[in-house]
Amino acid sequence: MRTEAIRTPAQTALIPERHDTEELFVCDIADAVLKDIMPQMEHPFYSLSKKPERDVREYRHGDQWIRIVPSALGQATIYDKDILIYAISQLMGKQVRGEPIGRRVRLNSHDFLRFTNRGTGGKDYTALVDALSRLNGTMIQTNIVTGDEEQFDSFSLISAAATRRKHGLDGRLLWVELELSEWLFNAIRQQEVLTLHRDYFRLRKPLERRIYELARKHCGRQRSWKCSIILLQKKSGAKSDAKRFRQLIRGIVATDHLPDYRLSYDWESDSVTFTNRKTMTDVPAKAPGKQISVTLSEDAFAQARRAAPGWDVYYLEREWRDWMSELPRNADAAFVGFCRTWFTKRGRP
Repeated sequence: MRTEAIRTPAQTALIPERHDTEELFVCDIADAVLKDIMPQMEHPFYSLSKKPERDVREYRHGDQWIRIVPSALGQATIYDKDILIYAISQLMGKQVRGEPIGRRVRLNSHDFLRFTNRGTGGKDYTALVDALSRLNGTMIQTNIVTGDEEQFDSFSLISAAATRRKHGLDGRLLWVELELSEWLFNAIRQQEVLTLHRDYFRLRKPLERRIYELARKHCGRQRSWKCSIILLQKKSGAKSDAKRFRQLIRGIVATDHLPDYRLSYDWESDSVTFTNRKTMTDVPAKAPGKQISVTLSEDAFAQARRAAPGWDVYYLEREWRDWMSELPRNADAAFVGFCRTWFTKRGRP
């Protein structure tokens, strides 16, 4: 078996930090922790092109399907998604602190641009307004479950958006307020979220961001995850042909700059293996003093394997512990039930 060697480049392929991270926050996000919801990490909701994409796109995986209908401005891009990551991070921070949350979120424009490692010039504020328009205009039809609801009707990623500018000659954008879709908000309430590495915003190319999302979702904290090139391309939503896609993936392998994970490409099986760098720190999902400690039996893990075939039960255990909000009466039964529901929603990994 011939596996492509990993080389570390002399210079990093990451975008430099534009702002002093120690001065970033006088802000609402607890400890500046990046959060994203799992359904939109697993499936290709966003365009990877820097040019407007106006074609209707469909994606199917098992029994799950997505239809994406762009507006005249084009489909929402993976860079537009930064707004949602910022909003989700704010809401999750409030949940951790025990504060009430709602679908409407107000963002300070300057804080957002600095947090996402963007410039703070006039064109950057204009790009923010354009991104809000694409998020509001892109319609999604899907049967992907968030929480315990399966949704078939159409919805926009954000239901509404408002902006406020400073009155005067410069017209500087002060803040934006957006309303998340019920579908997105439901996933936040159910804590179907994962933490992202801060360097996510330093990844230069759309495909790099998408590959990191897939690694974070499917490999998680496991030692490794293997995926065929064909399936990886399907999951990524990349529109390039298979030959070009292989070249792009081998480029990521060569530079070895993806946060949290190292990639290797195997020519013989035409597959990619993601290996955990063990750089992820444990971020509590509950407020201090509200951590839930339970012990599971070996029989519970055996039942969990039957309830969610193909899944790493220890990965599911971590997801379950993060998800719990109160001490279950029967921890074994609750864990097995969680695994059964997980498999029903997502099928095999």
